[in-house]
Amino acid sequence: MRNLAISIAIMMLGTAGAAHAADPEAGKAKTITCAACHGQTGIAVQPIYPNLAGQKEQYLVAAIKAYKSGDRKNPMMQPMIAALSDEDIANIAAYFASQACQ
Repeated sequence: MRNLAISIAIMMLGTAGAAHAADPEAGKAKTITCAACHGQTGIAVQPIYPNLAGQKEQYLVAAIKAYKSGDRKNPMMQPMIAALSDEDIANIAAYFASQACQ
């Protein structure tokens, strides 16, 4: 009985993320303002801006949320992401993470 309970718990943990997987295509639709600095596919248009293409998804989510909360300060980024929902952030991160870095 105990082994069954442990197996079920492990199964549920493994599928929890899959049920709410981010949508890269929805993220692409939300990246219009990002493209001005970071490029349409996440390759920056100027060397002073970071490339986002190929970055790890969890890193991008954490960075965007830090800008939104003010934990990470940048006067250009904060107004750009102020209206994004957690779902928007996850989708944008999934989109840039799915792009090939160059």
